[in-house]
Order: sequence, then C-alpha cells, then structure tokens
Amino acid sequence: MHRVENIEGQVKNLSPEELKVFRDWFADLYAEIWVAQIEADVKNGRLRALAERAPKPKFQRALSASS
Repeated sequence: MHRVENIEGQVKNLSPEELKVFRDWFADLYAEIWVAQIEADVKNGRLRALAERAPKPKFQRALSASS
C-alpha cells in the first residue's frame, strides 16, 4: 500500500493543469484496460450467454421475420 499512498501524495501536489493531463492519461489507460478485458472475455466466450439473452434490435427482428 505504500506505493499507492506515495502516488496519492504526488497527485495531490499536482497543479490544476498537471492534474488535467494526469486525469486524461489515466482515463485513457483505464479505457484501454477495460477494452482489453472485454475483448478477452469475448474471445473466451464469457459473454456468449449474455449476448444470446439480449433482446435483438428492431431492425434485426424485422429481418428475421421477413425471412
């Protein structure tokens, strides 16, 4: 936990402009990690059951009905 406390202290001492740059960088990093996890879950089939239970969009239902 010492590393986290050290980082917290450093973040608290950032100027408003530095904090904005850090926040933007951290948001991008978090998004990249999230996307990588979703992609891994899709590849491993972890989301298949959820996708099968999800309602189909209206246009897809209309295409299925006309077939």
